[in-house]
Amino acid sequence: MQKPYYKKQRFRLYHANCMDILAGMPENSVDMVFADPPYLLSNGGFTVHAGRRVSVNKGQWDKSNGLKKDFQFHLDWIQAVRRALKPEGTLWVSGTYHSIYQCGFALQVSGFHILNDVAWFKPNASPNLSCRYFTASHETLIWARKEKKAKHTFNYKLMKEGKWLEDFIKKPNTQMRSVWAIGTPKAGEKKFGKHPTQKPEDLLKRIVLASTNKGDLVVDPFAGSSTTGIVSYFFGRNFIGVDIDKKFLNVSIKRFESLDRNMKNKLLVT
Repeated sequence: MQKPYYKKQRFRLYHANCMDILAGMPENSVDMVFADPPYLLSNGGFTVHAGRRVSVNKGQWDKSNGLKKDFQFHLDWIQAVRRALKPEGTLWVSGTYHSIYQCGFALQVSGFHILNDVAWFKPNASPNLSCRYFTASHETLIWARKEKKAKHTFNYKLMKEGKWLEDFIKKPNTQMRSVWAIGTPKAGEKKFGKHPTQKPEDLLKRIVLASTNKGDLVVDPFAGSSTTGIVSYFFGRNFIGVDIDKKFLNVSIKRFESLDRNMKNKLLVT
């Protein structure tokens, strides 16, 4: 496998195509993968951000190549993830209607066992500009296990009894349901720069704590600004992130180094 773009204990970043890095990983070596693949919707349209009309175009990496090629892209990376996962390992995929159904079908074609689909409801979602559709206010997460008969990690008690104060839907000491009310990333999460599809730390906190244990290896093949890595490192997991854009890897490094300093400072104080 190629040399990391950035490497610290329990935190590695690669500037590469994720297919190359996944192919270089040992088979059956990864505990959990979180993937937020391109939605492939940069089509010249517009949306609203911070009350302003902005283009939906995110970059060449987000442009559609047509239905068949888009599906093949999702099938290829999902099969590469499956090879790297342990038999009991799980994959989380996040997406909107533009991509999530193709991903779901690719998961089934690849032999994954789907455990849940989760609706991530965004209470502070942006309004719809055209006023001709329902306002898009959620994304779908699919959680799937590599092998149907393997025993995956699910920290049920923590999900049920933990303090999830950011989510008004979750009631104390009740089972965690499959609809999560979690706001979009807070300002502090974007202080070093923002990714156009950045996920909130609260969302990844729930995913990481639900489906991994300390010391596990978490991989994000479309790392962006590495929210997955920030959360994984904070909670004692090992992380490998991959992205094709150096700009966002540099944001990732700034976020990680800020977190690492703060964690070390707290250890010195205590």
